Amino acid sequence: MKAQDAWSAPKPTALLVLADGTVIEGRGVGALGTASGEVCFNTAMTGYEEILTDPSYAGQIITFTFPHVGNVGANEDDVETVDMEGTSGVRGAILRTDITTPSNYRSGNHFDAWLKARGIVGLTGVDTRALTALIREKGMQNAVIAHNADGEFDVEALKAEAAGLPDLEGMDLAKTVSTQKTYDWNETTWDWEDGFGAQNKPSHHVVALDFGVKRNILRLLADAGCRVTVVPATTSAEDVLALKPDGVFLSNGPGDPAATGEYAVPTIRSLVKSGLPVFGICLGHQMLALALGGITTKMHQGHHGANHPVHDYTTNKVEITSMNHGFAVSAGSLPDNVEETHVSLFDGTNCGLRVKDAPVFSVQHHPEASPGPQDSHYLFSRFIELIENHKTPAAA
Repeated sequence: MKAQDAWSAPKPTALLVLADGTVIEGRGVGALGTASGEVCFNTAMTGYEEILTDPSYAGQIITFTFPHVGNVGANEDDVETVDMEGTSGVRGAILRTDITTPSNYRSGNHFDAWLKARGIVGLTGVDTRALTALIREKGMQNAVIAHNADGEFDVEALKAEAAGLPDLEGMDLAKTVSTQKTYDWNETTWDWEDGFGAQNKPSHHVVALDFGVKRNILRLLADAGCRVTVVPATTSAEDVLALKPDGVFLSNGPGDPAATGEYAVPTIRSLVKSGLPVFGICLGHQMLALALGGITTKMHQGHHGANHPVHDYTTNKVEITSMNHGFAVSAGSLPDNVEETHVSLFDGTNCGLRVKDAPVFSVQHHPEASPGPQDSHYLFSRFIELIENHKTPAAA
């Protein structure tokens, strides 16, 4: 046997094929088959379950820059989709190292088995930092991720598929992850001793428009004393108002805000005109800006991570936030009666607004994700204060 024949690299069982023709080889994990979507990167060191079940990631393949993903296993308590058995719409996951045996007392399942059960195609053994650098240079590209146990791939067909995928710009994905029926929510946040609780004595009623809402947002609203009624993304303003809410919440979600805004912006505009307190997060923030007369634009690489510093002009404090968005509100497009309240210290993009003459505000980041860990929880208190002031206006 010749020296060079003594060892050969194992055949790759998974590929990532980018729209520009780049082919990245690795080892397959999770579901078998192929999936397509826009490739982004996330810089968080923890929270991979929450990330992969966040409906805001629908239509995307997530590259984790932190090398050790899956090492604490998986459990159902950390799932963010309201439909526990369904998926958030995430298309794939790209990891640096192989998934290890779980090492955590909360683990209920091996991460690889969890990916399989949710139909998420995964790829390990990738230099994720090099891929991140490529995304930073060229922007978020479309791609196809493929996992085949025998390592047989039609690379040219995958390249053609990746090159022909439609962009997220102009795509309404909120309908694919929104609830299809109205439901009530009273579950509160997790407690070390007792797990999740219940809000049995609510003081306020909030209607949440679901564009891809996360469970922990609803829990924090319940924590704040709210009975929450969750309604589909396409619900009209008339139907929202018929529920007699004390306030309205506009949820996070995926896709292009201008596309979802085709039906949601007129609703939001009417709700603002009703005088009710309105609070928006993420996609809800972007569509509120559109309803107020602003514009949104597609970002080059987006913001995805749990370490994003944001300056709150209303308190002059800096908070560490969790971000997940590929579109941004253009601060310069906001009308005179709308004030920019938060800004990213990474790139200066808009992260919050409020209406000067109405009880209406929103933020781009995710306060419920607790990266600070509670730097942004005050936003829910602000919402409750607006609701209470609206219910008992100051004496003339």
